[in-house]
Amino acid sequence: MVRNIVLALGVCLLWPGSAGVLAQTAPPRPPAPTGKLIVTVADASGAVIANATVTVTVTGSEAPGLGSKDPALQSASTTAAGVATIDGLVPGRYTVTAEFAGFEKMTIKDYRVRAGDNRRTVTLPVKKISEELSVKPEARSDGLDPRGNAFSTVLTREQIAALPDDPDEMEAALKAMSPPGAMMRIDGFSGGRLPPKSQIRSIRLPRMDQLAAQNHGGVNGMMFIDVMTQPGHGPLAGSFDFAFRDDAMNARNPFTPSKADEGLMQGGLSFSGSIVPNKSSFSIVMQPGRAFDTGSILAATTDGTLAASVRRPAHRASLNARFDQAFGQGHMLRLSYQQGMNRFSNQGVGGFDLEDRAFSTTSSDRMFRMSENGAIGRRFFSESRLQARWSEAEVSSGMEAPTIRVLDAFTAGGAQRRGGSRNMDFEAASDLDYVRGVHSLRAGVLVEGGRYRSTDSANYLGTYTFASLADYEAGRPLNYSRRLGNPNVSYSNLQVGAYVQDDYRFAKSMLLSYGLRYEAQTLIGDSPSFSPRATLTWSPFKSGRTNLRLGAGRFRDWFGLGTYEQTLRVDGVRQQELNILNPLFPDPGAAGSVLPSNRYQLASDIRLPAAFTANAGVDQSITPAWRMSATYTYREGSALVRGRNLNAPIGGVRPDPAFANVIEVVNDAASRLHMAGFTMSYIRLDWKQTFIAGNYTFSAGRTNTTGPFSIPANGDDLSTEWGPASPRHRVAVNFNMQPIPGVSLAMNARAQSGSPYTITTGDDANQDGVFNDRPAGVGRNSATTAAQWDIGLRVAYTIGFGQRTTGPSTGGPTVVMIGGPGGGMPGGMGSGGAQNKRYRIEVYAAVQNVTNRNNLVGYSGVLTSPFFGQPTNVLNPRKVEVGTRFVF
Repeated sequence: MVRNIVLALGVCLLWPGSAGVLAQTAPPRPPAPTGKLIVTVADASGAVIANATVTVTVTGSEAPGLGSKDPALQSASTTAAGVATIDGLVPGRYTVTAEFAGFEKMTIKDYRVRAGDNRRTVTLPVKKISEELSVKPEARSDGLDPRGNAFSTVLTREQIAALPDDPDEMEAALKAMSPPGAMMRIDGFSGGRLPPKSQIRSIRLPRMDQLAAQNHGGVNGMMFIDVMTQPGHGPLAGSFDFAFRDDAMNARNPFTPSKADEGLMQGGLSFSGSIVPNKSSFSIVMQPGRAFDTGSILAATTDGTLAASVRRPAHRASLNARFDQAFGQGHMLRLSYQQGMNRFSNQGVGGFDLEDRAFSTTSSDRMFRMSENGAIGRRFFSESRLQARWSEAEVSSGMEAPTIRVLDAFTAGGAQRRGGSRNMDFEAASDLDYVRGVHSLRAGVLVEGGRYRSTDSANYLGTYTFASLADYEAGRPLNYSRRLGNPNVSYSNLQVGAYVQDDYRFAKSMLLSYGLRYEAQTLIGDSPSFSPRATLTWSPFKSGRTNLRLGAGRFRDWFGLGTYEQTLRVDGVRQQELNILNPLFPDPGAAGSVLPSNRYQLASDIRLPAAFTANAGVDQSITPAWRMSATYTYREGSALVRGRNLNAPIGGVRPDPAFANVIEVVNDAASRLHMAGFTMSYIRLDWKQTFIAGNYTFSAGRTNTTGPFSIPANGDDLSTEWGPASPRHRVAVNFNMQPIPGVSLAMNARAQSGSPYTITTGDDANQDGVFNDRPAGVGRNSATTAAQWDIGLRVAYTIGFGQRTTGPSTGGPTVVMIGGPGGGMPGGMGSGGAQNKRYRIEVYAAVQNVTNRNNLVGYSGVLTSPFFGQPTNVLNPRKVEVGTRFVF
């Protein structure tokens, strides 16, 4: 038998074609799993870089090689979307390098590639040393880069997830975490509503004025909270989220007899993905919401103290759509459309304002944005953007009746608000970068403008003002005012800024950034202004851990549209503002001193407000995880606007009897500010995704103006108007971590010293109809409120299920840039074991003011008020919100 089997096998092996038969019948050998490396290359600002070269090299002798390809080296160029893809990698460790002309080469050593898709984002700092010098790139390059991470903080995806879901609350939280005066900027555009969390890629908080000539700035500095969005990427994906809040979980306002009504039901639905792999992608987000809070009334009436609450409903809906298209040789086009609608009822109620003061507002806006960027040759890079916005608003009073105002006791009667506005404004900008040797040049232009129409009408039925409850009971009003005439106004505005700047690295460790900015505005006849600026940055050590910065510059601010509109409307001809002293009540009649109309106008020599700013700072990396910085800023404002009464009574007689008060907006006010800041951050994303950031700001600021139409209390003497401008001390701390897989914990705390407010007599001694008289020897903003502090907490749990399917990528960056804090997963959900799952569910609970600290506000500074020197409300009683998010 054995012999026959051996013979049969021999015949099969020798028979022609028998080997092929055996091979066909043998079970196939499974292919070895391979990995795909998808690298996104971007600059320090987050803009992707096309045509960059990404090279993968075997690490060490034990590396597995690159499949069937060259076992030592493989490279690929990034697409117009900034993505390079290298496939067929046997799992193991590799060295990855990325380079592009004009930028420093970046190397990632010992990078582990696993089976399936492996994504990585690499940030290239702008090159400051010419190629001819052949200087080896140093770590100090990032510290010298004006757009680098020094003197700023980049929030991780986990930090972004911990922010409030409501866009308005999120904006307030970001501003609380930033130095005073910081402004929002989204993808380089100023203004507009914050996008939903699912569209936000990174948020950079400022920590020191950046004196680049490309920034418009303003008298309050030019610190920007830069929010960068992300396109859709990969296969079709989406999410659904829902947030809920109810007064049953909240704390009671101590100034109301019972817990106020409050609720929130807000949802969101998003879809995103690639249309053509590595070419085009889209994202759509819809967010409807319904909420209501409560206006807390605390007033003194003739029947006693009234403490009550009034429900204030709000309805919101928004749509955000975005399309990204790569084209040509390394260019990217981004188109986005936003639409929003808001309706708020029972506004204007709370504090001293009684329930009949309610009014409703309805507003809608549509915004279109387009941006394009890309390389031009080897040394040029251009970026252009255009924004157009259409907005409408309508307001209506709940009751039509004259207003009765008893200073800081109660205000009753109708709100006297009607009409609205229809505006169209635009923003267009273009920047061109050129890198040549040790110079990085940038030039650009910004044009903003619009057409504005308003039918807003106020105080059309008249307002009685009483100094005290006793005067009200006796029927002795001090003043009666009323606006008559046509409130309709329309006007246009155009403002232009152009700049040129150079980042000149004249030594390995030093960078001089200098530039000149030109600005002009059509609203006023001021001559064009030029603002020189310069910053010197020194990174003394090769490690790049220590960076010192010193800068100074001049800034201009745009003239306010609201101020200009007021001078058009109440000019004594189009609209008249009657001002009757000591009128009869309840009918003003003809008794008393009847004065002609008030008038508001601009001075003939009005010009743009200005400021000189100088700052110095040091940024120190103690360890790779621990970073600290300290800064000092001095700012001196000049040509600030305030009101001057050209027709103030002299001995009870007006110089020009044809008018009452003639308030002229002039430019002779000023401000001074000394501000010191200290920040620290500790980032260990490799250990429980830990992120700790904190900042302290000391501000000693004084000014002698409170606005364009505010007039001095003592004649026209500005020397008595100097007073504090803001709280002196501010502290903010943020903490994030994932103590166990799938669970994320976030905590934020803030504190500030008291805010200044002004004490007034409640009388009108000079009989000008303006109730800003102060006691003798008492300065403006001489009183201070109590300090504030509160703690917020958010806990989230994420689970995942199902296998994630791989698909093509459009190349949109999916993590925060390397070189700053980053990591996490798209959509802002916790990682743990859920990040590799096809479906993920997050549930969370967020608490504002966990300890229910009573942060007192609403202090009265009127001597005749029953509440003089006392608070009348609290800022934020504890609120609890729960929600869930499903990602697919």
